[in-house]
Amino acid sequence: MEQSSARTAIMCRPPHSIGVSTVIRVLLAHHGRLVRGALVSALVDECDIEVVAEAADGDEVLAALMAEKPDVAVVDFDLPAAVPMSDLCAEMLSHCHVMLIAQGLADSRHAEVVTSNPDASLISADSPITTLVEGLRRMSRGQLVRDPVLARAAVTAGTNPLTSREKEVLKLAEHGLTTRDIAARLFLSHGTVRNHLARVLAKSGARTRIEAIRIAQQSGWI
Repeated sequence: MEQSSARTAIMCRPPHSIGVSTVIRVLLAHHGRLVRGALVSALVDECDIEVVAEAADGDEVLAALMAEKPDVAVVDFDLPAAVPMSDLCAEMLSHCHVMLIAQGLADSRHAEVVTSNPDASLISADSPITTLVEGLRRMSRGQLVRDPVLARAAVTAGTNPLTSREKEVLKLAEHGLTTRDIAARLFLSHGTVRNHLARVLAKSGARTRIEAIRIAQQSGWI
């Protein structure tokens, strides 16, 4: 048994920045099981980092925060959630440090989250695993970690022109609901929903509802 423990200690990659006695407890949240598994496999080699929980959506994140009390939550920016990422991020920040992993260049969604949650760290999904590892260590020391390209792009991405209600209406339209179905779901009149959709068309420059949905998706408005 002692020999087995010794081999484990030798194989475990030593920390570069903090003492071995300090273990960073990490909650890893990503909607893709394969990606989560790959990240867990990469982090398990670090002696000072322990993945204490995994999550596939916003509800699982909130449950894991309560149950495991992690030091850092590493969260996929596109994680499915019942609330906007800006709100989920704010809730996570009330419990622990947060690192958001963003895919591609920042858009208006990133801008909203970054500006409303200035204490959240941000790295690119294209970063090497060493960037994630060193970022976790820096965050455990209270430092903010932000990919400079993503951070600049988020600041200049502009704000979402749609109101909360317009986004709500368009998201339901995105799922194929008719105007009357949307009105019933949101307890609005048929005419009110039509007015919201008309404003969405005007703001997006679209000629049809389908085109407005596509533009909103590509722009990160919904």
